[in-house]
Amino acid sequence: MVGTRSAPTSAWIILSIAVLAVSSAGVVLQEMSDVPPILRAAWRMQGTALVLLPGFLFQAYRSSDLDITRNDLLLVIASSAFLAAHFGSWVWSLDNTSLVHSLLFVNTHPLVVVAIMPLMGEAVRRGHLVGVALGFAGATIALMDVGDGGQVTIAGDFSAFIGAVTVVGYILIGRHLRSDRRMPIFVYAFPVTLGAGVWLSVGTFLFESSSISSINPTESLLGWADPEWLAWVAYLALGPGLCGHTGVNTVLRWIPPIVVSIVLLMEPVLGAIIGLLLTDDVLIGASTAAGGLMMMAGAVMVTMQETGQNSSESDS
Repeated sequence: MVGTRSAPTSAWIILSIAVLAVSSAGVVLQEMSDVPPILRAAWRMQGTALVLLPGFLFQAYRSSDLDITRNDLLLVIASSAFLAAHFGSWVWSLDNTSLVHSLLFVNTHPLVVVAIMPLMGEAVRRGHLVGVALGFAGATIALMDVGDGGQVTIAGDFSAFIGAVTVVGYILIGRHLRSDRRMPIFVYAFPVTLGAGVWLSVGTFLFESSSISSINPTESLLGWADPEWLAWVAYLALGPGLCGHTGVNTVLRWIPPIVVSIVLLMEPVLGAIIGLLLTDDVLIGASTAAGGLMMMAGAVMVTMQETGQNSSESDS
């Protein structure tokens, strides 16, 4: 494993930009609340797919010897469905709970991984259990703010948690295709993102009555091209989409995954600060602050236990 001391300064700069970009997505999507949530998520995926297209074409041309099987294609489709469910449920939560609660619960995915480890034939160790117990105890305390001021709701928090559950499928499939199958980043990311955009477009058509032909951009599948919304979606695609997620994948070449994972768990804190600076409309109750710190500590503990376990297995 590459040590953090050998990481160039540019890697830390890229990681810092990536984390800030990812953390800003919540407040930007929340400010677009005039657009229905599933349609908003579809726009985000459509815009990001366009940004990823040049990289996909370049890598696909350079990697003509790739051995992509039928099973790989099925996994890409499954990954796109998980990604669509993640963004759809998370963006819906932004309209139905506070920004901080949405970011806290959508980042509980390390705790979700522990729950499915026995299904994957992996051992659950004491550190995992302590981290999960701490995390869900924190969630219980954070939920004490439900109904306080009308911002926090159980439905919104649960929707964000569904976002955490579904993103685990996306992460596990991506890990397999990127590491085991050696699929280049853009060759993987573009079809998955485009597929997620298609799933979400079908979802907004069925549940929000959106259509291609609508004159009103907030009801159109391609309404993001309207001047009123183009800058918002362009930022989401270039910022959190390209600089954020692609930046994170880039720095893994120099910075250990454990460090990157723990830094990314700062998203709720950074997201709250960005929300305060941009909107001055972020309320953080005492229960949310205490419970949120416990949730983040539990997620960090699980992440460190998982990495330590993988390191010991690889050394044996």
